Amino acid sequence: MQKSNVKKGNHRVHKERSTEKSQSYISVSSVKDSCFPLWLIFLLDYQHSLTVHQLLCHSLVQLLFHGNKKQTLMQANYKSICCLTFVIALSACRTQRPAGIENAYQAEGYQLVWADEFNDGGKPDTTNWRYEQGFVRNEETQWYHEENAFIEKGFLVIEARKEIKPNPRYEADNRDWKKSRKDINYTSSSINTSGKHSWLYGRFVMRGRIDISSGLWPAWWTLGTVGKWPANGEIDIMEYYRKRLLANIACMGSNRKAEWYSNTFSIDSLGGKEWASKFHTWRMDWDENAIALFVDDILLNRTSLDKLNNKDGTNINPFRHPHYLLLNLAMGGMNGGDLTSTKFPNRFEVDYVRVYQKK
Repeated sequence: MQKSNVKKGNHRVHKERSTEKSQSYISVSSVKDSCFPLWLIFLLDYQHSLTVHQLLCHSLVQLLFHGNKKQTLMQANYKSICCLTFVIALSACRTQRPAGIENAYQAEGYQLVWADEFNDGGKPDTTNWRYEQGFVRNEETQWYHEENAFIEKGFLVIEARKEIKPNPRYEADNRDWKKSRKDINYTSSSINTSGKHSWLYGRFVMRGRIDISSGLWPAWWTLGTVGKWPANGEIDIMEYYRKRLLANIACMGSNRKAEWYSNTFSIDSLGGKEWASKFHTWRMDWDENAIALFVDDILLNRTSLDKLNNKDGTNINPFRHPHYLLLNLAMGGMNGGDLTSTKFPNRFEVDYVRVYQKK
């Protein structure tokens, strides 16, 4: 994601979500045409769509409320209480972590060491995340501020908006691109775990959905805690721009610029807009031998750590030092592309971020 002077080559866990949310869904709108009590519709609508477990609840409510049209008010209230108890019980069951995934990871020796499930409404947890502020890198179009990152229905939402604001850092005749722009025309958010959480080696998993509209540049990536870029190293576990999905790793090259180990995939080859309309799971497996990057268990890039020593004479390998995580939705700039035809607002949605390590 850090692209200055770049030439590209080709614990707290509150809930558990399945690695695929698309299992056996039905629409909430179809339920609202039934005789559900309003409190039950609201409760189910909170999850935005119904799983097969909630379909069972739908069947139960149909039985309770449609079975006898002449039921008394007391009977109806009693049945409402029964339904509420049933739904709460189902919701509690859904907080269990799927045994299949956990057992598979444990069989490989991994244990969950950190996660953010984005369950709590409001803003991202400041014990996990910090915000970037202003015009930050790559001559990007957006102004980063914290208002554009929020949690909604169990998802982190990073929202790109088209809005005009005065640039508080503007200075007339200043050639610095961050200060020469009189106005802010677009806003977004970038959050990271710098100074709060960092890790050396492990399995890193993020389930999210990206918007592939023109000019957008979403990314989930890491930076090293030792040295300055690019000597500290960078891993782009998920990066998208200009109709391409990228999986990148960078260290310092002999010219003191970034040396990239990159693989690029046409978004059309993955399924285009239909693919992008769904949630996908990105993963990094990083150990003392190699870094491997995946989407939906498909290997995108595997690079040996032996290749990743800095070529500046120090021979330091930035991937034998801890890295921290970043999530952001950038726009325009050096790689993002043209925003002219793009409709706003747009979103980068994240279901969860999890970190596993071997003990």
